[in-house]
Amino acid sequence: MEERFAFLTEWYDPSAALLRRYQLLFYPKDGSVEMFDVKNQRTFLRRTRYEELRQEDLFVGNRVNIFSRQLNLIGYGDQYTANKLGSKKERTLAMVKPDALTRIGDIIQTIYDRNLILTKAKMTKLSWEQAADFYAEHQSKSFFNNLLQFITSGPVIAMDIMGDEAVSTWRELLGPTDSDTARREATQSLRARFGTDGTQNAGHGSDSLASAARELEFFFPSTVGRGPPNTAKCTDCTCCIIKPHAISEALTGKILNSINQAGFEISALQMFSMDRANAEEFFEVYKGVVAEYPSMVSELCSGPCMALEIHGAEAPRRFRDFCGPADPDIARHLRPATLRALYGKNKMQNAVHCTDLPEDGILEAQYFFKILYGFLQKKILYSCINIKILPS
Repeated sequence: MEERFAFLTEWYDPSAALLRRYQLLFYPKDGSVEMFDVKNQRTFLRRTRYEELRQEDLFVGNRVNIFSRQLNLIGYGDQYTANKLGSKKERTLAMVKPDALTRIGDIIQTIYDRNLILTKAKMTKLSWEQAADFYAEHQSKSFFNNLLQFITSGPVIAMDIMGDEAVSTWRELLGPTDSDTARREATQSLRARFGTDGTQNAGHGSDSLASAARELEFFFPSTVGRGPPNTAKCTDCTCCIIKPHAISEALTGKILNSINQAGFEISALQMFSMDRANAEEFFEVYKGVVAEYPSMVSELCSGPCMALEIHGAEAPRRFRDFCGPADPDIARHLRPATLRALYGKNKMQNAVHCTDLPEDGILEAQYFFKILYGFLQKKILYSCINIKILPS
C-alpha cells in the first residue's frame, strides 16, 4: 500500500465562530493531500498535489496552510502516523531570562541548529505573584526570593519548542544550572556563554514532559485565560514582521541579531499565525495601491510570522531605513547592509515587513499586540465553548 500520514485537524471558521474538524491525509510519494469533514462524514478536498506542504511540517501542535485555510494539527489520525512521525516528538518550554534578552537571536539560532522547531514565542514581564506561581516548587529554597526578584526585574521571552527529545535536548543546550560550572564543563552551552551565576543564568528549561506541559500552559494557555500579557508599549514605536518564509528558512535568529546589533530596542515580540482575513485587514492600506497586494497577503498567511515592536525616537523612519528597499535585488545593489539585502529572496519574500508611514507605527503595533492578540483569545474561548470545557 502507498504510504500516507493521517492527522486530525481543526479550522476556526470566523464567519460562524466555530471550530470545524477535518481529517488530513498526506501522501509523501507525490506530495498530495486529501481532506475529510469529520462531522458531516464526507470528502471535503479530493486528493490534490500541494507542493507547499512538507513532511517536516507535519507534527501535532503545528499549524499548516492548505489552500489558504490554516489547520491546527491536534492529533494523529492513526497509529502508523503516530509511530512514524511522533514517537520521539516532544514539546518543552524554553524561557530566556532578563539577563540574556539581547542574545535572543543567538539563542534562537542555537535552537534551529539542533533541529528544534520554534512554534510559539512571547515576550512578557512577570509580576511577583506570577513568578511565585511559576516557581512554586522552589518556594522552600533559600534562593527563592532572589530568584523572584531577578525574574521580575525585566522582560522574559517564553518559547514553545518542539522536536525529537526536545526536553533533554534543550536542557543540554542550556548547560549546568550554575554558569561558572557551565564554563568549566560545557563551554559551548548557553549558560556558559551568556550566564553570570546560578540565578542569572540566561535561561530556563522544563525538566520533564509533565513540567513542560504545566509550564507551557502557564505561558500559552490552551483554555480560558490569556496567560502573562505581552510587553507592547504602543508609544514611540514601529512594527516589524519577520515573514513566514524567513521563519521557515531558520533566519529568525540572524534577523534578530542584526536588529539588536544595530542598536534598536525590541520592546515586544510574539509569534502569530495569520488567517487570510487578518492578513487582508492588516495590508488593507495597500489594496488597490500596489499590484503586489494579493501576493503580500498570501505570503503573510502562509505560515507563522514573528511581530516585533521597535521602540525609540523616530523609530518608524530609522527602522524603515534599516530594512532597506522592498526589492532585495535593489537593496543588495544600493544598500547591501540592510535587512532585506541580507535576508530577502524577492519582492514578496523580502524577509521583513516594516511600517512605511511614521503615523502608522503605533497603529500597526496595536494591530498585532492588542487587536490580533485579543482576537486569538476569543478563538480560544470559542474553542472551549465548542468542546464544553468552560466552567459553569
